[in-house]
Parts: sequence; C-alpha cells; structure tokens
Amino acid sequence: MQPASSCACGAKPRFVFACSGAADVGAVADLAARRLSADGTAAMFCLAGIGGRVPGILKSVETASAIAAIDGCPLDCAKKTLEQAGFTGFGHVRLTDLGLEKGHTPATDEHVAQAARAAAALFAGERP
Repeated sequence: MQPASSCACGAKPRFVFACSGAADVGAVADLAARRLSADGTAAMFCLAGIGGRVPGILKSVETASAIAAIDGCPLDCAKKTLEQAGFTGFGHVRLTDLGLEKGHTPATDEHVAQAARAAAALFAGERP
C-alpha cells in the first residue's frame, strides 16, 4: 500500500485524528494514529488545527476521501471537534468500547496494535 501522505496522481487523502489526551487511553489513541500514518493506511492530521479552525487545515480535510477519529474515552473529544467544525460521515472508534480502561491501560505495543487495527477497519469499511 502506498503511504497516505505521498502523491498518487489524483488520489484523495485519508486522514486519521486522535484525541491525544492526557489519559493513558489518549496516549494509546495517539500512538495508534501515528502507526496508521507510518504504515500508509491514513495520514495523521492535526486535531488542534481543526479545533482552532485553521483555514489551510480545514481546506485539506475537506478533500479527504475518508476520515477516522480515535477517541480514548467516552468524552469523544476528537469526534466532537470534527463535528463542531462541520465534518460528518467519518469513522469513529472509542477505545473504552474495545475494553481498554481509562487509567488502567498503559500504552503498550499490544494496546496500540489493538487500537490501530480497529481504526484501520474503519478505512476498510468494516466495523471495529
């Protein structure tokens, strides 16, 4: 698979956003998004730029063929940030729905891989 950040002659980008919060599940969400970006599944993009309504970032995301948000907990900060900026129809995975527990889920390779698989499934049109 070609990395999401490279040009593929007219291919629209796929973006992944992570809550990247202070809790352990936020760290897992962040690392999972980074893994998806590194393996070419989707380009990790700046959620703070969405929240800050940075015009260039908003314009780039409007061109996406697919968007996924990874939230660590039921506060759904990534999902809400995207929605408040007007983005809809994107995939969403909440790590606590996968059995990861806020405050008790260290950012191990196993937890990151589990989160990355769930988010990658969204891009494949599957349910996590």
